[in-house]
Amino acid sequence: MAISAVLIVKNEAHHLRACLETLTFVDDIAVLDAGSQDETLAIAREFTDNVSVEADWQGFGVQRQRAEALARGDWILMIDADERVTDELRESILKAVENGPAVYSLPRLSWCFGRFIRHSGWYPDRVLRLYPKGEASYNAALVHEKLVVPDSLKILPLGGDLLHYTYRDVRHYLEKSAHYADAWAEQRAARGKSASLGQGLMHGLGCFLKMYLLKAGFRDGAQGLLLAILSAHSTFNKYAALWVRSKQGVEKR
Repeated sequence: MAISAVLIVKNEAHHLRACLETLTFVDDIAVLDAGSQDETLAIAREFTDNVSVEADWQGFGVQRQRAEALARGDWILMIDADERVTDELRESILKAVENGPAVYSLPRLSWCFGRFIRHSGWYPDRVLRLYPKGEASYNAALVHEKLVVPDSLKILPLGGDLLHYTYRDVRHYLEKSAHYADAWAEQRAARGKSASLGQGLMHGLGCFLKMYLLKAGFRDGAQGLLLAILSAHSTFNKYAALWVRSKQGVEKR
């Protein structure tokens, strides 16, 4: 059965080549670019002719739906530019597609601030990424999009890690966090939701305690402590962004 590796990208020249070099086992690579201003498109075209551009960004979910439509294979392997398929995972994928329709979860191991994070609730971080084309698809969420799996398909685990090279530095983390916070707040506000700063504080504190103590983030050393602090900050920012939106809405009325 033919496999299409599908990627949505924007300004990923730093990561893309290393990612695509781990995808030599697939039959097709489909890359959907959101308007890159670096060498992303040139790198993508070194590996595949199945490259398109959709610069009218409508959220991660819609972009993944568009990318799914580009796939030429029977199976879709959805992957991000900052991820790498290990040899063990490759063998698991090739065996899985011989077994008939199902959705497969991949264990993702993240490298962050100088080490692989094996605790903090980050591992094995199973993500649904391998599925038969046309039988499962992503929803249209602006952020934190999910694969919608029909009841007719089983969800099965694969062996072998999907390596994830997450944040280059703290600034990169904060920039991505701010983007996700805004998108999350926009999505919630569109559904008529509101929030208070007190909720932000409580959820932020809860996030820290869960990651660092309950999920054993302390076992990830200094990186575990930093991630727990940054994650708590990001959680607070989501609620703060929603609170600001609600206040601005009141003033406009």
